[in-house]
Amino acid sequence: MATPIDISEEAGVRYLHFGSTWIQGAMRIARPWNLELEYTREMMASLLLRDDAHWPRKVLLIGLGAASLTKFLYRNYPLAHLTVVEIEPAVVSAARQFFKLPEDPKRINIVIGDGVEYMLSSDKKFDLILVDGYDANASSGALDTLPFYQSCRARLNDAGVMAVNLLTSSRRFAGSITRIAEAFDDRALAFPSCESGNAIAFAIEGDPVEISFFDLRGKAMDLHKETGLNLMPAITRLAQAKTCLNDMLIL
Repeated sequence: MATPIDISEEAGVRYLHFGSTWIQGAMRIARPWNLELEYTREMMASLLLRDDAHWPRKVLLIGLGAASLTKFLYRNYPLAHLTVVEIEPAVVSAARQFFKLPEDPKRINIVIGDGVEYMLSSDKKFDLILVDGYDANASSGALDTLPFYQSCRARLNDAGVMAVNLLTSSRRFAGSITRIAEAFDDRALAFPSCESGNAIAFAIEGDPVEISFFDLRGKAMDLHKETGLNLMPAITRLAQAKTCLNDMLIL
């Protein structure tokens, strides 16, 4: 059965829904390239975890939604090639019609298919994997399983990063953190929940990450100047949570 796609607009923001009031994506019409939803901005904290100016070059996005992350990376990282796996063709059509998803097959490869099956059948490697796949009932299904997270790790390059959008309201939340940590040998960290109840979990493959909060803020300021993305609130919440010892983010 096809997913019902609904579009709504309020106060200059266009929203994507899957047949319910649950928001699956958003775009401020006057600023279509910006990341409107807080959790999408926090997923881009991935960009602070590696020092290579040309990183990431190969990105995999599981779940397209309103194409916010795809558009942000497309615009701000012109050397990056983006592969997007989306199970519902109507979501791709809506992203192109209502959310300004670029048509550029040289840089954006849209794969219509199941994210779990893609990961288990593919042998491609990526620098960054972003997982944000939910249905109309706010369920991520098999995207939130140990075998899936293990397959994500297997598809990461030596400086690879995975970021996953999790819902703190879900009964599976604690288990999700445990599964990610197990798949990545405890090289994982969840940022404190943002106001919407989304919490972003990051996991690392290969080269270790060891960065002070002072340096993290400096990198965030540089990213803000380059892209307009402000990650200072996320870093402040992480620091206040006291989950990182000695003001160091180590993964």
